[in-house]
Amino acid sequence: MSKQISHLDELELIQLVGQFSFGATLNEIMAALSKKIPRRTLQYRLSKLVSQGRLVMLAHGRSSCYSLPPATHVAAVHSVKPPKEIIRIVPLSISAKKIREEIRRPMAARKPVGYNHAFLDEYQPNKTSYLSPNLKRHLNKIGGGYGEKRPAGTWVKQIFNRLLIDLSWNSSRLEGNTYSLLETERLLAFGEAAEGKSLQETVMILNHKSAIEFLVEYADEASFNRYTVLNLHALLSANLLPDPAACGRLRRIAVGIHGTVYHPPAIPQLIEEYFQQILHKANLIKNPFEQAFFVLVHFPYLQPFEDVNKRVSRLAANLPLIRDNLCPLSFIDVPEGDYIDGMLGIYELNRIEILRDIFIWAYERSCQHFGVLRQQIGEPDPLHLQYRDLLKETISGIVQKKMNKSDAMAFIRQQISRSALEEHARRLIEIIETEILGLHEGNIARYHLNLSDYNAWKTGWF
Repeated sequence: MSKQISHLDELELIQLVGQFSFGATLNEIMAALSKKIPRRTLQYRLSKLVSQGRLVMLAHGRSSCYSLPPATHVAAVHSVKPPKEIIRIVPLSISAKKIREEIRRPMAARKPVGYNHAFLDEYQPNKTSYLSPNLKRHLNKIGGGYGEKRPAGTWVKQIFNRLLIDLSWNSSRLEGNTYSLLETERLLAFGEAAEGKSLQETVMILNHKSAIEFLVEYADEASFNRYTVLNLHALLSANLLPDPAACGRLRRIAVGIHGTVYHPPAIPQLIEEYFQQILHKANLIKNPFEQAFFVLVHFPYLQPFEDVNKRVSRLAANLPLIRDNLCPLSFIDVPEGDYIDGMLGIYELNRIEILRDIFIWAYERSCQHFGVLRQQIGEPDPLHLQYRDLLKETISGIVQKKMNKSDAMAFIRQQISRSALEEHARRLIEIIETEILGLHEGNIARYHLNLSDYNAWKTGWF
């Protein structure tokens, strides 16, 4: 007969897991325990808490991690009563649950379908709407930008390092990437690939980094046009496709999608035509949330590229949010299985309900997470915005030219006297000095610096 787990042990585990904002892996929980127990014993105890609904498992397999159920607070675990059924991570509407039942039938029982152009053709921007007015108001309220007009990308640039890690990891995770969050952070900060991971997994995450930098850098210029979307695909797919020439190029061959009875269009001329139609309609949509969800639906449905279509849609969905200084969408905690169900609903039934429920829930989660960072950051310094190019040019110049402190001070004064108003000089010097002192491996990307530049400069600086 198995030994009964003490109530105290259960509470310690629940409280410990609650300290991890993004869920905790088995290894992370083992390292944080006050007393060491065998790995198999810990797995059993965690599984028991999951079956009771007191913890939930995010993803499955090698990348599994554990988290508190939604709306559960660590301080209240003593009064938590185990529900009879396991709590789903993403709450689905009744209509979404019915669609899920339909698309989860055996493939042999589902009728093969091709691309339905009417699904796109019948969508009329600003007349048709996938999101209700109430949903749009709700999303705008929780993710709303500054009241006054700011340059595109103002807010996201302040949380850039965190977004880079979160969106790279979560988007890659939804593709089956087994990097952990901490491994992703180390890869992006120090360029260190995790042991035991494939080269493709490493490249996938690094490609996300390049693509996110592209979106943020050109926030005030990017729109749903060929240049933006094709280059987004090229950055995300670099060194991952059998044919290197297919990176950033619309599909010229037929493709299949594993696990579905849906067959995307195969004629290149039609792919080109429908792709242009998607871009045209997306640009006409006035509401940024409707824009974001529209491309989440229609880019994967068309499959305009040989591969990496869903990744393109997830990053492209952030384009209107970044542009309008709204909270970005990082897909925090979205289970891979639920996301696949949402895609299958689109592919096979042209039904958006599952994906829409996921989109709303995921955006709420992103707002909760990034909202905390925003409160910590506060209002941006207007001089940061007015002189952002000067700041970037000056700081990158100091590092790339390997200046010591004395040379850097002279260079800063020279730059400011040449390009800034006299009344702003003293404050700009303070800003640049603060940025230089706070420079580290994890934030050099914003200045277009690589790790070798930084390490070479740091030796002489200190």
